[in-house]
Amino acid sequence: MKRKTGVYVMQVAAMLTGLHPQTLRKYERVGLVSPVRINTLRLYSDEDIAQCRLIRRLVDEMGLNLAGVELALNLEQRLQKLKKRIVEDESANQKGNLALIEEMLEILGED
Repeated sequence: MKRKTGVYVMQVAAMLTGLHPQTLRKYERVGLVSPVRINTLRLYSDEDIAQCRLIRRLVDEMGLNLAGVELALNLEQRLQKLKKRIVEDESANQKGNLALIEEMLEILGED
């Protein structure tokens, strides 16, 4: 498993994401983001920042509640894994499946 490196303190993460620090704490509490913790200090990685921006987009633009966000993030993660398998397979009949997966990921705002 790839180990992430936290580089941004909460105030900087809040500024980069446009979210209130209390919102970042809430996202951590419900398990949507996991910053690196050093004692009481939270350090957010670039991946955490991207995740928070995605969550914000899902809430603000798509009107999802946090349970819906969790479902969408789990779906996105599974689609990314399936996409990787299909790309590695490279068989002709998998290309249609890959196009469908890319379309679904685009809806979620991912590449």
